[in-house]
Amino acid sequence: MIIYHDKNKIWRFVCKLLFIEYYHINHQQRMKKAVFYFYSLLFVGICSSSFAQDAEANLLAQKIELPGISKPIAAYINAVRVGNLLYLSGKIAQKPDGTYITGKLGKELSIEQGYEAAKWVAITHLAVIKNELGSLNKVKRIVKVLGFINSSDSFYDQPKVLNGYSELMLTIFGEKGKHARSAIGVNALPMNAAVEVELIVEIEN
Repeated sequence: MIIYHDKNKIWRFVCKLLFIEYYHINHQQRMKKAVFYFYSLLFVGICSSSFAQDAEANLLAQKIELPGISKPIAAYINAVRVGNLLYLSGKIAQKPDGTYITGKLGKELSIEQGYEAAKWVAITHLAVIKNELGSLNKVKRIVKVLGFINSSDSFYDQPKVLNGYSELMLTIFGEKGKHARSAIGVNALPMNAAVEVELIVEIEN
């Protein structure tokens, strides 16, 4: 369940209940109730918004266990912080058992398999973010996603593959997870990886 998508349903249900009670009372009671309802709705709005933006709670709700951080395979580091931006190095799809998801989309892998590969990259990046910041709740905005898809010459659905990454970021961060993005098909990736993704994150001061 994606929590932030249910917020509007909660609002409609609460407003309906309040209207039914408000309609059946006299004018003096209505004035008192109006003030009470205003602050009640304000409180509900603040709570629902805060809960939807709680990345750590959303991660727990999705039953996602973050993996350990692997060492870079070449001369670079996992992340660099510049001001209030965190630049994450490209990560490739790796399963919990340590094996990599390899192969070309449109040849060895289907769109669905590529989607899952991109999702695993997102989980790896979440682990890097938490390792760097201490908490996912310190993320102010997912700014830019740059995805590279190992593609055959006739494969053109790179955006559908990268949705596996983007949709998980939306699930975890809600409105903060909405981002700019590029999905690029490439002839090859390191270790024959199916997907590699870079990420830029804005963090709280």
